[in-house]
Amino acid sequence: MKNHYHQSFVKRSFDIFFSILFVLVGLPFFMVLSLVIITTSGRPVIFKQRRVGKKGKVFNIYKFRTMRIGAEKDRSKFLPLNQANGPVFKIANDPRFTKFGKDLARSGLDELPQLVNVLRGEMSLVGPRPLPVPEVQKMKGSDRIREQVKPGMTSTWVIKGSHKLKFNEWMRLDRQYVKSANILTDFEVIGRTLFLVLKYIRG
Repeated sequence: MKNHYHQSFVKRSFDIFFSILFVLVGLPFFMVLSLVIITTSGRPVIFKQRRVGKKGKVFNIYKFRTMRIGAEKDRSKFLPLNQANGPVFKIANDPRFTKFGKDLARSGLDELPQLVNVLRGEMSLVGPRPLPVPEVQKMKGSDRIREQVKPGMTSTWVIKGSHKLKFNEWMRLDRQYVKSANILTDFEVIGRTLFLVLKYIRG
């Protein structure tokens, strides 16, 4: 059965309201993060990458830059360090991180510029995390169900352990979200994500 919540006025209103709220409340913080990035590793502040969204549509995702300039070109050098057991590339302690970028990525605060993606309608606050084009091209079968909905800034994968989870469990959580998500699910995921971010910041 199709889950109509993903296309509902309720979910879009949820996304717009909280995105605007987070932007207004966090604007001074965004400026501080930008200044630290410029001071420690130069420009650009924002990193963009082509990701796959709803119905396979490709879009530019935005993040605070956490890796050294040219890191994307060096990806092939670090494939032997890949910790994911599926067609994705994940390294918890990626050697391409800048000193500040490593902590920024671990905190999850590097994802904040994606509020722009949410307001533009390319993403949702909660949904399956969008993957780079080459990784999606390797995925098959039921794993592609995640493309039926907008990708999210955070997801059940994030709050369940992210890098600690095996690829199959990650995909299972995404399929479950697509099929059974509702407004209460989104509130829970946002709340638990904020808790994890604050917990990391407080040390």
